Amino acid sequence: MTAAPQSNPLEVGDLLVERGVLSPKLLELVRRRQARLGIPQHRAIVELNYASEEDTYRALAQLHGLPFEDVSALEVPAEVLQEVPLKLIFHYRMLPLRRQEELLTVAVSEPLLPMEQGNLRLMLHRPLAFVISTPSAIQAALRRHFGLGAETIQQLRDERGSEDTALETVFDVKPAEEDPAVQASIARLVDQILMEALRLDATDIHLEPYSEEIRLRYRIDGVLQTIPVPAGLRKLHAPLVSRLKIMAGLNIAEKRLPQDGRIAMKTGGGTYDLRVSVLPTCHGEALCLRVLGRQSLFLDLAQLGMEPDQEAIMRELTQLPQGMVLLTGPTGSGKTTTLYAALTQANDEGRKIITLENPVEYQLPGIAQIQTREEIGLTFASGLRSILRHDPDVILIGEIRDPETAEIAMRAAQTGHLVFSTLHTNDSVTAVTRLLEMGVEPSVLGSSLVACVAQRLAQRICRHCMEPDPAVPAALREEMARTLGRPESALELWRGRGCVECRQRGYRGRIGLFEFFVLNEDIADLIEPGVKAGRLREAARRYGWRSLREIGWFKVQQRLITVAELHRLTRRLQVGQS
Repeated sequence: MTAAPQSNPLEVGDLLVERGVLSPKLLELVRRRQARLGIPQHRAIVELNYASEEDTYRALAQLHGLPFEDVSALEVPAEVLQEVPLKLIFHYRMLPLRRQEELLTVAVSEPLLPMEQGNLRLMLHRPLAFVISTPSAIQAALRRHFGLGAETIQQLRDERGSEDTALETVFDVKPAEEDPAVQASIARLVDQILMEALRLDATDIHLEPYSEEIRLRYRIDGVLQTIPVPAGLRKLHAPLVSRLKIMAGLNIAEKRLPQDGRIAMKTGGGTYDLRVSVLPTCHGEALCLRVLGRQSLFLDLAQLGMEPDQEAIMRELTQLPQGMVLLTGPTGSGKTTTLYAALTQANDEGRKIITLENPVEYQLPGIAQIQTREEIGLTFASGLRSILRHDPDVILIGEIRDPETAEIAMRAAQTGHLVFSTLHTNDSVTAVTRLLEMGVEPSVLGSSLVACVAQRLAQRICRHCMEPDPAVPAALREEMARTLGRPESALELWRGRGCVECRQRGYRGRIGLFEFFVLNEDIADLIEPGVKAGRLREAARRYGWRSLREIGWFKVQQRLITVAELHRLTRRLQVGQS
């Protein structure tokens, strides 16, 4: 007699499918990733962003018969936090919540094995009750109550005693004589700061000393956010700076002058470059680290956030035999990412591509990249002259800064080269007037310039806490309805309420806004000394030109950005264009 086959045990993904959160097709993709990486299924679901952390960990709690609790905004009394040693809190990534007589309730994100639970009860000499919460919620609560790096600072105090006054001098002046255990602790603290920045998808890390404290801030989705740190971090500022200087190959003895360096960093499956800038201030050296993720840059044009017609135009621009394409926008608006995505699209075996940048932010395979060095005479202008003697098909110039570079670049675009570059202007149309002010001849500009693309990065609405936005002013509703040609009753207006997954901000991630100004013969004929941007804008509108603000209203209607975010990014532009 054949035994009945045993049914597979229920998994988190099965519960999410039952609840309609996950489709069977997505669950199959999750299982493939789970098998390939050897990670638990619930982590694979969250990494792929197929379900929210809360839905996933609620299912995990149900699977293990434990209560689920959101601890992100919970204020735990200090006497409860003191029930568990700091080492155990950070080792198990758990948060003590409350004490009822002898019973202590703690939150964990991963259910502990029975042996681990027993060991904890023995070490704490009390009965324990466990609840499940999301890793983001527990991480946020730990950072709020203890600050980033609290465990490492406590370990340093244990190793060196309560007096830390000699620490910064010994480490900074004589690093070779420093206690190896302290060196390892400082290195671990730096790693924690860097890893937390990567976990939060920060683009910049700011470490700023003041008289009584150290302020740590991350730029996330274009906005600086303060990260709580322990009070004892002020005494460790000098060794922290020294550690980062050593990693960046800088002079740790020089504290009077600004310094710039670079750190190559590899963690998990990601490789990163950190651009390090050190500035001397009256309270010590301030550091800014720009996080450049090598793997995040190689985006397809479809991932940048362009409208379908814009994406088609950009693909066509990358295949042109000659001409100039300019990208405009402020620092941090994503110009480099767009340029490199365009170069990747233009790169094939039949074309030679050379770039001239300052600095070379990302290394692209199959492309010759040059970094300018003005101190030895390798400027954009001189480098561009040399590049033209190497028979390139496509040239990227990091930035047009002066009339000489502009003139050479325009001539190159006239003589069989496709040239990409950037220019600092508020919108796409004023790039023409800016180049005229630089002294480029109108006839050369009209025959060389093919397109100008202005862009901004807008914060996306968090899709896990998005809700209708009832607070949009009537004037903005009217403007949106007029732009889209729809009645106000048909408008889609959304905002993020704020949740643990977006760190209570209502925004998560960013998307590009693009304004395309494509020149044709009619528009080129208008280019002359003193031409007004308004006249060019009117002519371009007849051929389908739309401003950044107008494009933004389409993103609002698509539930991608909020009205407030669009207004923040384009308000000044709109005033200037009216």
